[in-house]
Amino acid sequence: MNGRGAVEVGRRGGWGAAGVPVLVAALLLGACGTPRSGVLGTAPTAPPPSAPPTVRPTSAPSPPTGPPTGPPPPAAATRTAPRPPAPTAAGTRRPEPVTIELWYVRSGLLVPTRRTRPATLTTSRLALTELAAGPTPAEAATGMVTLLPAGVEVTRIADGVATLGPVPSGDDQAERRRLREAQVVWTLTQFPTVRQVRFPGGAPVGRADYPGLFAPIVVTAPSVGDRVTAPLTVTGTADVFEATVSIRVLDAAGREVAAGFGTASCGSGCRGAYRLVVGWRTAREQHGTIEVYEVSARDGSRSNTVTVPVLLAPSGG
Repeated sequence: MNGRGAVEVGRRGGWGAAGVPVLVAALLLGACGTPRSGVLGTAPTAPPPSAPPTVRPTSAPSPPTGPPTGPPPPAAATRTAPRPPAPTAAGTRRPEPVTIELWYVRSGLLVPTRRTRPATLTTSRLALTELAAGPTPAEAATGMVTLLPAGVEVTRIADGVATLGPVPSGDDQAERRRLREAQVVWTLTQFPTVRQVRFPGGAPVGRADYPGLFAPIVVTAPSVGDRVTAPLTVTGTADVFEATVSIRVLDAAGREVAAGFGTASCGSGCRGAYRLVVGWRTAREQHGTIEVYEVSARDGSRSNTVTVPVLLAPSGG
């Protein structure tokens, strides 16, 4: 199912405490690219730089537009908004931070998260070091693990191929080795200089060489533990019935403070990108949860739910 549009949805259960309805806007990005064998679509990356859509006073999506001729290229690691660097005690300037995407494993599937670190010329080394270090305690609590041991490094990058040094194998089973390689490939190929990775003794491999390693719904932003403000942009990819992706926000008590839905650029047998913008009202900062899920066509229940624990910043009057 392909389509483009924006929807305005009020908070489920009626009006907020201040008598102001909660609005949720969902926007479809792009369209489904030309399918290729073993390709899951464009890598889930950071939200695109375009501004959030203007909310329209209608619940019906606008007429669909035609698909592009092919999938867009993978996006590079994103930097935070420019700001004047703070001087150090010695009078030198601190480097601007860089945000990198890391791919961990949960229940035998790849899941993304992010790290913001000081910029470095050896970004690939930074990425592999962070990947081997493993998830944070908050991420580990959601089931994330890493299969990459410490000490694996990129020895050279040439013609779009990153060559790795020795990778300890131990007594890994084939599936664990495949997942470990996929972690490295999906993490390194976020950079524009890397399209493939060469492991010792093998031919170069890319993202298309590791199909079937994603849940029906992948959330690329926000990441576990992020402090989020309203309105919040939630991005990812999905392969769900009629491309419909639903979202709700829960406060610290588990109460639903916002809910809505939108459409991915492709669905029902193909993976497409989605981008949802959601707003809520809370009087104080508190722990909360973002849930992205599919509504069952059979009984209306929530399925393929991805839960992202976050910190909700105060919002509203």
